[in-house]
Amino acid sequence: MTNAPTASTPFARRRQHILSWMRSLGGGIAILPTGPEISRNRDNHYSFRYDSDFFYLTGFTEANAWLVLIAGETDQSILFCEPKDPLMETWTGKRWGPAAAAEQFGFDQAFPTSELDTQIPARMAGLKILFTNTARSRTPQYLTQLHAWLEKTQTTLRGARATPTQWVDIGEPLSEMRLIKDAGEQDTMRRAATISALGHTRAMRTAQAGLHEFELEAELLYVFRKHGAQSVAYDSIVAAGVNACTLHHRAGNTVMRDGDLVLIDAGCELDGYASDITRTFPANGRFSAAQRALYEIVLAAQRAATACVSPSHHWNAAHEAAVRVLTQGLLDEKLLTGSLDKNIETDAFRRFYMHRTGHWLGLDVHDVGDYRTPPAGAGERSWRNLMPGMVLTIEPGLYITPSPDVPEIFWNIGIRIEDDAIVTPTGCELMTRGVPVEIREIEHLMHHKD
Repeated sequence: MTNAPTASTPFARRRQHILSWMRSLGGGIAILPTGPEISRNRDNHYSFRYDSDFFYLTGFTEANAWLVLIAGETDQSILFCEPKDPLMETWTGKRWGPAAAAEQFGFDQAFPTSELDTQIPARMAGLKILFTNTARSRTPQYLTQLHAWLEKTQTTLRGARATPTQWVDIGEPLSEMRLIKDAGEQDTMRRAATISALGHTRAMRTAQAGLHEFELEAELLYVFRKHGAQSVAYDSIVAAGVNACTLHHRAGNTVMRDGDLVLIDAGCELDGYASDITRTFPANGRFSAAQRALYEIVLAAQRAATACVSPSHHWNAAHEAAVRVLTQGLLDEKLLTGSLDKNIETDAFRRFYMHRTGHWLGLDVHDVGDYRTPPAGAGERSWRNLMPGMVLTIEPGLYITPSPDVPEIFWNIGIRIEDDAIVTPTGCELMTRGVPVEIREIEHLMHHKD
């Protein structure tokens, strides 16, 4: 059991917003699950993590719960959750139970999950639209359950009252809502960013030739938990030497060698919200000339991208700016030949820079939200304009693998620099600069460890 919100919190307001949207389409019933616990082995489960959409609308963090929203004669917000069970709670911890959950989380009603099969078919009666989460509809159990409830409704009513015949995706309006973070969400994300920056700083201070990747991962995890984060936002990437050229390399047994660069891409999750930081630094505390040259290119690309994160720019402007700087840098270092525009036009740079410059960030590390304008008929959709309250990463990189046409001094260098940004009315706020990013700052930190 965790501390609960009350009816006056953003969760209740978000539910009301969705109910109003449902009513604008003619009303109906929305059914959203959070999901069950998943077995890890035998009688042991993976740590449960609630569904992000479900949490966004409820604040409720227990497994096996369902949210039902009804826009009918009156709006209703109903929770189905596990009942109180003193014996099970002795083993697995306290549960809210329906009565306490209804009061503390601001639901109109709450019932035990054992009543789902009787309550939901009855509440479908007379409603024309079933609002579902299309992303979850790829889960067979979800679709099977919805069809079973519909069939039971139709069988019970025998045509006496209408049952839902139209299915509408609730995921799109939820994604649009989640794309703009309110003040409370932004504050949580700042705190998550601060904790993650402390973890990166500790790992950077600890790093030295001879340590394993997993030892730096342990430093990160220690700081995340010590400062109150509940989990990592994603599996931590700790990559030494050539491993940094693998974009999602898990921390493993590789030993950091004198002269290697180390790339760490890691972030904690705090109260449901993700952070996402990447830093690259030398295991021995000193960048080589080749490492320094490429690092400065990536850092310049990040500066150029950051300057394009504002309400006066569209989503792709930061990527376009980063690509120009990275491509020019590759030309300057003779890793590409020809003109700048031609190398960009032909995507020649993608040999060394194969990913985008950022993604949305929020309850999911790759958060929901369309990068293009919402559909408005036929034709190609344009990149959406950035708006205050959007949160995104800014993460250019370069990855140089051995090749006969690449100078050997650049082989096996992988560099990425990533920060988290909140779009403001005039630009953006970088939340993650609590960990050094400039070469002189990194080298100073690593040689002054106290």
